[in-house]
Amino acid sequence: MVQSVLGSLILGYRPLWNRARKLAAIELYVQNESPASMVDTGHLLRTLQELWSASSPPLLLSPQTHQVLADMLEHAPRGAPWIEVRGDWLQDSGIYALVKAAHQRGLKLVWRGDIGKLPEPAVAQCFDNSLLSLTPADAVAALQANPRPGSPAGKAPARAVSPILAGQMYENIPSRALMEHCLDKHNALALAGWPTEDVLYTLRHTPQQPSHAVIAKLQKAIDAEQSLETFEDIMGEDPLLAYRFMVYTNSAALGLRTGIDSLRRGLVMMGYGSIKRWLSDQLPHANTDPNMLPVRESMVLRAKLMTQLLNAGVENDLRREIYLCGLLSQIDELMQEPLGTILHRIPLSERIYDATVLRTGPYAVSLQMACALETGDASAIRHLCETQEMDLEEVNRGLLRVLSDIEVQR
Repeated sequence: MVQSVLGSLILGYRPLWNRARKLAAIELYVQNESPASMVDTGHLLRTLQELWSASSPPLLLSPQTHQVLADMLEHAPRGAPWIEVRGDWLQDSGIYALVKAAHQRGLKLVWRGDIGKLPEPAVAQCFDNSLLSLTPADAVAALQANPRPGSPAGKAPARAVSPILAGQMYENIPSRALMEHCLDKHNALALAGWPTEDVLYTLRHTPQQPSHAVIAKLQKAIDAEQSLETFEDIMGEDPLLAYRFMVYTNSAALGLRTGIDSLRRGLVMMGYGSIKRWLSDQLPHANTDPNMLPVRESMVLRAKLMTQLLNAGVENDLRREIYLCGLLSQIDELMQEPLGTILHRIPLSERIYDATVLRTGPYAVSLQMACALETGDASAIRHLCETQEMDLEEVNRGLLRVLSDIEVQR
């Protein structure tokens, strides 16, 4: 095949988070680049197999068209990633026949649909799990099933029975309360996406603090006298810690002659003793809320993706600048201030400000593409490739490289 299959597909992704608020898997959206294009899903699966390692996150393939789904069901070998099937697509007799045949040869299939429209037993037996969505009425019923404050533990009104099924996956959960109900009270396997907006809203009266775990990890690395690159990588795991460090290194108290515009430069200028003392000052107030883990990890994932999309080559300083651009692009959500105000407090490259605030400059397109890939917005991805001369194959390859490099604990 002259052209890689990655040039004929539009991909996107959505993280799945488990009860520990850690990454459980990645939902990978897959669709034809155009309705007329044929997709060699066998080639795609071989490409994924080459890129994925034992420590990479499990994949849930989410075909976005009947054609891609049918091709996957027909040609995917036993041991392939889980394949998602939309419940309403089973009305197509051809799809249903392929689902039954795929199940018989050992493929792992996931039924996706409304919890109130679960398949009949004969159909359900073809599926190993479900990705369920809740109607507003289901969401209300689930929340009403929670024990009320002051009531005996575990006792809810007899009429309030939660519709949540244990061991299943759920998507589009809009609130922190409902997320905790699914994961903590009913042992949901995972949530696709995260209620970031509501999690941050519930914490709005408490200023956000850097992660306790990341600070402790950095302290341990310094004690072990690891490399400067390791220190920088760890600090880059928390956008708020990275930002505060740059604010501190540029403060009048330190009296440095030149502005510190990168984590690397700050680490070099500070010295290990000063960094350790600063980290010790941060630790007592650090954040330990596990619900913030997916929020931070999603921001880090965007930074990594931007770095791959822009392909900084061997220019390490440029790569670090691009990473910082992606990492800080959502910090206004954490700090509840305008992004422009936040970024003006530190002497960052104008390229970062232009991309994140003005949506212009050399980094803007990569930031827009990273945002489109987070939602699987095929029209936006296609438009960016057409108007900004981005190569679709390289975009997809960069995405898969970033996703496969994530390490998960089994």
